[in-house]
Amino acid sequence: MKNKLIKVNKNDNVAIALVDLFQGDKIEFEGEEVIILSNVKAKHKITMVDLAKGAKIYMYGVLVGKASSEIKRGDVLTVDNVKHEASKTFKKTETSDWTKPDISKWEDRSFQGYHRQDGQVGTANIWLFFPLVFCENRNIELLKDVFEKEFSFHKSPKQRQLLRNLINGKDEDTNVDFDEEETGVFDNIEVKFITHQGGCGGIRQDSVMLSKLLAGYVNNPNVAGATVLSLGCQNLQIDIFKNALNDINPEIKKPVFIYEQQQMGTVDEMLNTIIRESFEGIKKANEIKREPAPLSKLKLGLECGGSDGFSGISANPALGYASDLLSALGGSPILSEFPELCGVEQELVNRCADDETAQKFMQLMKSYENAAEAAGSGFDMNPSPGNIKDGLITDAMKSAGAAKKGGTSPIAAVLDYGEYVTKPGLNLLCTPGNDVESTTGMVGSGANVVVFTTGLGTPTGNPIAPVIKMSSNSTLARRMPDIIDVDSGAVIRGEKTIQKMGEELFEYIIQVASGEIKSKADQLNQNDFIPWKRGVSL
Repeated sequence: MKNKLIKVNKNDNVAIALVDLFQGDKIEFEGEEVIILSNVKAKHKITMVDLAKGAKIYMYGVLVGKASSEIKRGDVLTVDNVKHEASKTFKKTETSDWTKPDISKWEDRSFQGYHRQDGQVGTANIWLFFPLVFCENRNIELLKDVFEKEFSFHKSPKQRQLLRNLINGKDEDTNVDFDEEETGVFDNIEVKFITHQGGCGGIRQDSVMLSKLLAGYVNNPNVAGATVLSLGCQNLQIDIFKNALNDINPEIKKPVFIYEQQQMGTVDEMLNTIIRESFEGIKKANEIKREPAPLSKLKLGLECGGSDGFSGISANPALGYASDLLSALGGSPILSEFPELCGVEQELVNRCADDETAQKFMQLMKSYENAAEAAGSGFDMNPSPGNIKDGLITDAMKSAGAAKKGGTSPIAAVLDYGEYVTKPGLNLLCTPGNDVESTTGMVGSGANVVVFTTGLGTPTGNPIAPVIKMSSNSTLARRMPDIIDVDSGAVIRGEKTIQKMGEELFEYIIQVASGEIKSKADQLNQNDFIPWKRGVSL
């Protein structure tokens, strides 16, 4: 590796260790000698100046913490000598002056997608089963068992084969026979099932929010049609769901079959009716074929999880460059995880298209932070033990790197959770930092493909949108090849630029969107769905 340290912004007073450093090492950096005062693991930070107690710490050009004790030049930053600190006030002070990336090689490109009557284009063709209330989860699971076994969409899990062999007394390492993947009944349609724990028992606002999310899933261009189960007496009434769907798309043409158990007699009678009618809908949806669509029809979810100290200098900025390419082409990237935008608010406010958009962003951020503090927490408690272990020791430090996923393009719109993306360009969506809650929310707002960066590794996927995993480092890609699609470790080694890595990622996104490549999360049948519950249970 050519360099052992990297400074992200010229105004930073800390640098990131690209390799393990040891006490007493002498390193030439920026024309000066730096003496390492203690052992430093790769991904962690050292200070480039003497810091007195209370001194501000800058990284990515923004305030990311303050020294809680004296820190000498060349010493490592830890949770013991650094505390979270971020800018407290922000307002729109300038207008974004964006230089678009060169998009000449993609202007005439297309992807192969599923065209819907409302003009949206899907990257998948899915018939979706879901309940309005948790009381129907068992019936959804029964339908899942019936459809998946008969349609043979997925091969038998290897672990089931292993257990079968163990039961039969065979050696667990040498006598595992794996079933070959069976051919599905239909070529152009998948059937997916989601369950949840909402729809009743909480405050009414939770049910309304859930109705918006579920309506967003139905309206998502990856969905060809849906089967919806209701009990009948729950908070999330059928009319509430229908109103939410109408608010998103009054002209929706997709088949949506809704069944209310308390009006249908026995479970067998209800399930038999559902199966017959849904099968006919699925059969018709299978007739839809992939056709060319402009790249502007892509709505790209930008997600990170299991982040490490390299995420903000390799995978996230590479995804940010891909996001800028899509924005320049008229597509819609979506940046979420508001707790992980703490500390970079000023930059984002200045990038907002107008004052109204900026005001909405500031209001949502402040409201969210106040709610967290009222619950006895705060954004400063966002970094996980894994984040901290791998160099992200304050929320502002984590946020400054996480925000790089959004590139540099102007912010066209700011959305609250449950609102649907309608404007081309970068959209900010208010979601938690929780990986699955955030991904669930972006897909509910229309994302038809997601890129998920990770430094530590996470298997997260989604029921209706392909989730592409991008590792921040090659060690992870080698250790967990079954979940990583794209490796950005070459950026850390100095073998590829951010721009080059971003262009390669963009090409990969197009291939996944066209169905030419199946993401690892889809190969693993990783269908995670967790709605954000803002209220309390009653």
